[in-house]
Amino acid sequence: MVVLYTERLCIRDHTMDDLAGHHGLISDPRVMRYLLDIKADTLEDSKRDLESAVAEAGSPDRRLYFFRIEGKSGGEHIGEIGYTVTAETPAGKTAGAGYFILERHWGQGYTTEAFREVMRYAFEEGGVYRLTCGCLSENRASENVMVKCGMIKEAEFKDHTWHEGRPKDRVEYRLLRPEWEQYTRGTDCSVQKRG
Repeated sequence: MVVLYTERLCIRDHTMDDLAGHHGLISDPRVMRYLLDIKADTLEDSKRDLESAVAEAGSPDRRLYFFRIEGKSGGEHIGEIGYTVTAETPAGKTAGAGYFILERHWGQGYTTEAFREVMRYAFEEGGVYRLTCGCLSENRASENVMVKCGMIKEAEFKDHTWHEGRPKDRVEYRLLRPEWEQYTRGTDCSVQKRG
């Protein structure tokens, strides 16, 4: 079982005991506004999703790293974060990351703190070489997390996704293991630690 710690957070693999919190998060229309493809409509949907994550955590060929974020003291559910391995190359794994936080915890820096630690785990322990993350351009809070974590904008897609009755633009960011190493050392002026 993966368990990661930051100054304020515990980031860990899910257990089935997390079902109530998981369902509350992924069925919340405001939290899942930009993630309709994974929003749960029923408790049964959430249960299937969580069962899949728990089973994957025990797999020797694990591809889904989907973690619960909770307060380090007290264990309050804050949100969820993770990455999915999409390919394996001679240089290392390629993965796509994502995160979502309960609304009462928005604006407190938890997502940035958790994402930095998950990135560290992915690059330094998980064998990831290339990590990507993206969002609709209007989701500035999500994009700011990527920027604060040292990711580099790789693409902007015009009218990429039909959302809320109209086409919307999307941005994609990336970070390679060597760029992560530069970011953590603070030696590359094109990749700077922010906030």
